[in-house]
Amino acid sequence: MSKIAFIGLGVMGFPMAGHLKTRGGHDVVVFNRTRKKAEDWVARFGGRLAATPAEAADGAEFVFTCVGNDEDLRSVTLGPQGAFRSLGKGAVHIDHTTASAKIARELHAAAKALGAGALDAPVSGGQSGAESGTLTVMVGGDAEDFRKAQPVIGTYARAVNLIGPSGSGQLTKMVNQICIGGLIQALAEALHFGLRAGLDMEKVIATISKGAAQSWQMDNRWRTMIEGKFDFGFAVDWVRKDFALLLEEARSNGASLPVTALVDQFYAEIQAMGGRRWDTSSLIALLERKH
Repeated sequence: MSKIAFIGLGVMGFPMAGHLKTRGGHDVVVFNRTRKKAEDWVARFGGRLAATPAEAADGAEFVFTCVGNDEDLRSVTLGPQGAFRSLGKGAVHIDHTTASAKIARELHAAAKALGAGALDAPVSGGQSGAESGTLTVMVGGDAEDFRKAQPVIGTYARAVNLIGPSGSGQLTKMVNQICIGGLIQALAEALHFGLRAGLDMEKVIATISKGAAQSWQMDNRWRTMIEGKFDFGFAVDWVRKDFALLLEEARSNGASLPVTALVDQFYAEIQAMGGRRWDTSSLIALLERKH
């Protein structure tokens, strides 16, 4: 059993922290900027809540963060009441926020200066993966810190891999989002085409999903996409945040991402349609609206 601080109890952090308490049997202290969520978490899982990130991290062996963006992350770690104010020697900070590689390296350097460790560890699998404890975690940081943290992270993950030095986890999440964006757009166009062609899409998907076109998105979202149901977790607002990060990174490293940039603009149109909280499979709504 380890002493753990978990900072950020949104749709991902809430169940992840819960797995650390129930599956892992760890001593978990939580902090959330909206105190009611922390109170709800304690009522459901036990453990304790802290008044500040620094209080939560005091004496913790592992300090987890799962917040919204770079600014949120900097606030709860390096801010006046941030977790790094009390991050102890030998402790490991594990960040599950999808953020920039730049802040990952910044936090890594800050942790090392304190005699602690830091891992950037964004996740894939969405809200359902967090709730079922089957997330994929891509990690950047030092091998020794990873060795200590891997069993703890494994409490809610089916795959936890160290990719490389600090920042590598965030860069890998960008690769993941590039793949998903193009894939969903292709699936949306395929479904749209099939519907316009008058095909029986049940039979079509049953057939092509057994071949090279198969994907998780096809298996799990084709039916809800053509039914116009878009309430399955990862919101358009969030994917646009992720795309902004990766497009900025691409500008700095010289990568050419024409399809991703185009899909980003399609998501902007979805936002303009009122679909800010629709999930990412809503790209088909844009095609169906136009015809």
